[in-house]
Amino acid sequence: MLKDNLIMLRKMHGFSQEQIAKEIGISRQAYSKWENGTTTPDIDRAASLAKLYGITLDNLMGDGNGEGPTALPPPPPGKNIWGAVTIGERGQIVIPKAARDKFGFKSGDRLIVVSDEVGIALLPVQFFERMIMGPVDVPPGDQRLRRCLYDCVLSRIPHRKTKVARRWSENRPLVHSG
Repeated sequence: MLKDNLIMLRKMHGFSQEQIAKEIGISRQAYSKWENGTTTPDIDRAASLAKLYGITLDNLMGDGNGEGPTALPPPPPGKNIWGAVTIGERGQIVIPKAARDKFGFKSGDRLIVVSDEVGIALLPVQFFERMIMGPVDVPPGDQRLRRCLYDCVLSRIPHRKTKVARRWSENRPLVHSG
């Protein structure tokens, strides 16, 4: 919900209500009413808030993540937060339907589970195999994924502890093109 997102984003960024109000050209009292849910910003002010926080207007307004202590912050553009999942007794999770639809996951698909010191990621087997066997485009800013894959997998595959593994860890193309 908008009011929850406004509170969460302001606190995450370490702003006061006064700072936000000044930044978008309104009074602190007007901004406070938005956070209380008494009133809502017009589209121009909402767009200014979204720009200030580096998120989309849809994510600022969205309420698909719950309320209160389970609420999740709106993600930055190009990223997604699909919601919280619960781990079952045998370690199983249910991937939210919106995420399954976005990535085309269906029953029986195989995924590789990778991790770093922060958490886990699920990758389609085909994508993972392409990463191991040759060059792959890792989106800018996602070099942590590349490093995680090297640390978790490539460094443990004996026949890959070669020039290929070094090139991977140095963020260079895995196959010499030339």
